[in-house]
Amino acid sequence: MITPFHLAIPVHDLRAARAFYGELLGCEEGRSDTDWVDFNLYGHQLVCHYAGADYRAWSHSNPVDGESVPVPHFGVVLDKPDWQALARKLEESNIQFVIPPTIRFPGKPGEQATLFLLDPSGNALEFKAFNNWQLQLFQR
Repeated sequence: MITPFHLAIPVHDLRAARAFYGELLGCEEGRSDTDWVDFNLYGHQLVCHYAGADYRAWSHSNPVDGESVPVPHFGVVLDKPDWQALARKLEESNIQFVIPPTIRFPGKPGEQATLFLLDPSGNALEFKAFNNWQLQLFQR
């Protein structure tokens, strides 16, 4: 069994965070207050904290397999069918990807399906999938 993580991130608008995480990504909303809201991000606790209307995440990028990967970023490793369904849903919603759904490291031990996008506050997310994540997640 995997232990769930807890991650708190700053956002500029809780209504926009609810639309993105709740409606678009389908994360169930948990507890909330005036300045924060909890989401169930695939069994993990994501807390969006209001950081002011002017807040936007700062991002850097590093080259990975020919792509410019945003840093910092967070996300979830999904089973392949769940990743494919999410990728289709995001494509159908006309989301602007930082890195569109793609296969990284093809034919290598770390081969993975991946996609990157930004939430409305500029926080970068990655969703990825492996053919067998239990075997491949940390494989070199």
